[in-house]
Parts: sequence; structure tokens; C-alpha cells
Amino acid sequence: MKIKKAYKFKLKPSNAQQVQLNEIAGGCRFLWNKVLRLNLDRLQNKYPLIWYHEADFWSKLWKSSDEYRFLKIIPAHCLQQKLKDLDKAFRDAFDKKQLLKRLPKFKKKKSGDSFRFPEPKHITINNRRIKLPKIGWVGFYKSQEIIGNTKNVTISKKNNEWFVSIQVECENKITAPAASIVGIDLGVAQFATLSDGTIIKPIHAFRKQEKQLTKAQKNLSRKTKFSLNWRNQRNKIQQIHSKITHIRHDFLHKTSSALSKSHAVIVMEDLKITNMSKSASGTIEIPGKNVKAKSGLNKSLLDQSFGEFKRQLEYKLNWNGGILIEINPQYTSQKCHMCGHVAKENRKSQSEFSCIACHHSDNADTNAAKNILAAGHAVLACGEIGLPNSMKQEPLRNCEKVAA
Repeated sequence: MKIKKAYKFKLKPSNAQQVQLNEIAGGCRFLWNKVLRLNLDRLQNKYPLIWYHEADFWSKLWKSSDEYRFLKIIPAHCLQQKLKDLDKAFRDAFDKKQLLKRLPKFKKKKSGDSFRFPEPKHITINNRRIKLPKIGWVGFYKSQEIIGNTKNVTISKKNNEWFVSIQVECENKITAPAASIVGIDLGVAQFATLSDGTIIKPIHAFRKQEKQLTKAQKNLSRKTKFSLNWRNQRNKIQQIHSKITHIRHDFLHKTSSALSKSHAVIVMEDLKITNMSKSASGTIEIPGKNVKAKSGLNKSLLDQSFGEFKRQLEYKLNWNGGILIEINPQYTSQKCHMCGHVAKENRKSQSEFSCIACHHSDNADTNAAKNILAAGHAVLACGEIGLPNSMKQEPLRNCEKVAA
């Protein structure tokens, strides 16, 4: 099976190359914003939108004019790719199948600057160097070998650091995963609790850096805006945010890789993180209750990044020949996995579960993980999702409990 994957590395550009990279990113951002403004004006006046081919025609005219001649120094492929991205963004905005439909937004300086080279024939990679059109050879920190045929290269900037993302197409050799199925209960006190009793501790990447970040933000508020000291302090804050992101992503990748390699089927709750992390402040007429406590819970909940963890698990299981099953999270923490009795009183505390019907006691998160596993067995027994090849000869356990 052929798959597409990307390798992301930090670049080591010289000062002159950083100027070139900023010019290309700025030109692509300018073209996006200009065509977006024209399209928004056309929508307001009920005129047809400017799609990719027409926008590409206008961009060539702008490059030949005196006012926008700075676009000439930018590789044409980068401008075309940015216009294609805008075209797709508009099509997604009017696609009824898209759940989160919204119009494209204007791009801001130093916020998500990126551009893409789509032609692999114009890209040369030599060990720890990469040759980019109109920029030349740029060194990068090569943390792993690049396996596969290069398809495109994306250059991005984050926190004053440049990164290269090399997308490749390679043959994925599916190794038969362990013929096992496991349920996972996600939480804040324990990041993940498996139905076999395994507990994965959280790292709380943001919480551990919160005091340092708060102090840096206070120092920023005392400085004159846009002064040299203000800019230097802002860079320090960006470095703290970057450190938090790197710690969190490292933890999520290592955890998801280990789980996807050791289990063929993983069952999780279909959590609505957006609804769970809504503010409790309420309105002036109807003020909320326990606002400070809910705010702290929301901060800790978002610090875990459950959505990204689920995304990584899904594609890594697919690469390894496994599947991810999502079930309804309703009553998984209040139901006894032994007798099936559901009651709010079963959950004595955050970590203690004691059934008031059969008096079965267990760790609350482990009990919930076992309920999630049973729900996953029910989904498989109903034939809604097919079993992986490695488990087709395995009898489903706990089917009697599911039927009961």
C-alpha cells in the first residue's frame, strides 16, 4: 500500500536566505489577501467569484505592472500554489458536506507564514542540505532518514524559526499488529487508562510552563509597545509557547506510536472537546456558576490535546493495518462493567468506583475503559466495522456481556 507522509525539519538559513524567505512568504501572503478582498467585495455585490485560473491570469498582469513588480522575485509556483489553496478554501466554504463551513480569513504577518514548492524536479536533497529554487542550498537538522519519493516541499515559519516539510510517497509494508483489542478512557488526572489496567500519566506541558509564561507576559505588559525591548520580550514568550508545543507533540507521537503497534483495534469515546471546554461565565442576565473552577478545568482539558491524539492514532493504526472505533461516551463512567447497572452514585470519587447493585469496586477510569471496550465489541458484533485481517480468526471476548 502506497502512502503519503511528511518529514519536518528545522532549517538553518543564513541571514541573506532569511531575508529571501521572508520576501517569498510576504509576497504569497499579499496575493492571498488581495484576491480574498476582491472575492469578498464580489460576494457583497453578488458578482461571480474569481476562481484559480482567473486569479492566476490577474497575478501575471500584476507582476508586469510597476506597482506590484515585487512579485517578480517570488517563484511562480509558490504564487500559484497559494492561489490554489485559496480556491480550495472558497470551495470548502460553500460545500454542504463540510461540517465547519466558513469563509477564508486574511493572513497576518508573522502568523502562519508558509509557501510550497510543488515540483520535485526543482528540489534537490543532499544529506543535510536542500536546494530550493531562487534560494539555493539551505542546511537543516536531519533527525531521521527520508524514505520515499519527494512529492512537494513546504517552507513554514513559526516563532522566528524556519521549517521544511518534505512530503514523500512510499510503499508502506503493513506488519501484522498484535491480535488484540483495547478500550481507552481519556481524562485529565490520568491521560489515558486502558482496559487492561495500564495507566498513562499526563505530562501537563502547559501547566509546567504556566508560571514562567505568566511572568514573561507581565514583563511584556510593562514595556513600551513596539520598542526593541518589547520585541525581544515577545520573542521570549514565543519561545516558551514553542517549547510547550514541542513537549506535547513529542509525548503524543510516542504514545500513539506505541499503542498503534501493540493493538489491532482501539476503542475510544467520541468526545466533543469543543462542547466540553465551553466557558461557564454565562451572561449579564444569567451569570455562570463556579466560573474560576470551570476555567481551570478547561485549561487542563485543552492542555491534553485529545483531538490531536485521536488524529495520530487513526492514521497510525491505518498504516499498521488496525482500526480505530469511536463510541458514544454516555454513561461509560457511571455503568458497572460487571452487572451493567447505571447510576450516578456508582462513581464515588474521581478514582473510586463502587457499584450500589452488585457491590463491585474498581478504579473508576479502569471501569470506564472496560465499558468502552464492551461497546467496541458490540460495534464489531453488529458488523458496523470490519475486523482487521490479524483478528479475523480471533473469537470476540465479552460478547456474552455485550448481549446482556
